[in-house]
Amino acid sequence: MKGEWILVCPHRMKRPWKGKVDKPEEKIIPAHDPSNPLCPRAHRPNGVLNPDYQSTFVFENDFPALLDDIPDPEQSEDELFQMSGAQGNCKVMCFHPRSDLTLALMSHEEIRTVIDKWAELQEELGRKYSWVQIFENRGAVMGCSNPHPHCQVWSSSYIPNEAEVKDRQLRNYQTKHGSNLLIDYAQKEITKQERIIMSNDEWICLVPFWAMWPYETMLIPLKHTLRFNDLTQSQRTGLADIMKKLLIRYDNLFETSFPYSMGWHGAPSCEGDYSHWQLHAIYYPPLLRSASVRKFMVGYEMLANAQRDLTPEQAAQKLRDLSDTHYKQAEK
Repeated sequence: MKGEWILVCPHRMKRPWKGKVDKPEEKIIPAHDPSNPLCPRAHRPNGVLNPDYQSTFVFENDFPALLDDIPDPEQSEDELFQMSGAQGNCKVMCFHPRSDLTLALMSHEEIRTVIDKWAELQEELGRKYSWVQIFENRGAVMGCSNPHPHCQVWSSSYIPNEAEVKDRQLRNYQTKHGSNLLIDYAQKEITKQERIIMSNDEWICLVPFWAMWPYETMLIPLKHTLRFNDLTQSQRTGLADIMKKLLIRYDNLFETSFPYSMGWHGAPSCEGDYSHWQLHAIYYPPLLRSASVRKFMVGYEMLANAQRDLTPEQAAQKLRDLSDTHYKQAEK
């Protein structure tokens, strides 16, 4: 959707690297740490005791960025200083009671439980809020302050900037072509077979043509699906399978617990015709050459155009060639 402005510079991979090197995050993480506020039976900073949960666990964020009960800002007559109230809710969702697991190391059944809970939250929060954002920051390099497997779900009374741009472009494409942009795109990628990593009966996993991050990927359902809670039982099972395989490949790429930011985008929950939408997930991983060298979005990338250090086709080929067996489990 942004392919017209991506600058591809694969030759930069040959440049000697003398910049910052982050140490790999291969730390020994205990299965249960009573001092970890996300663990079962642990106290959170606000003093609340977590239950002895055995599966997923959802709670209100103790330090929310969005609140329902906020005063409306004063109205300004200056068009350059316009503000409006932003109501919302922030939840945290733990995937599993064990801190030493990630989605890549969880079973298909456990991942399917996570998927069902995401759908439940989308259904519940979508009744009240215009936008429900499910996202996961994994790894300290992506700002995750706690190694326990978890994600966040932020809901808002407004449609955020990124979603608003997608909404406009998806709508414009459907008006012009009479079809869905992402479904058409997925079919073209299936025909080309250049950037696809894997697929199954329900999903396709690929490196987008317009990708900015070195190993950026997308998950797209092959059937028209508006929101996460619209996923059928078959789609949810297929998602658990393809998501696990992708995350194993990420970890196997540099044999490290691969950091990333991931999020789901689907149709807004407010009233209106959003048939132009197609549900999809985006993974933004920062690692570039190894477990210790990351891609930085700075300078030219922030002020002008994003640049790629390897082509989407090269990234897809590397991920496609990796094993479906996690490197930690292969050692056993």
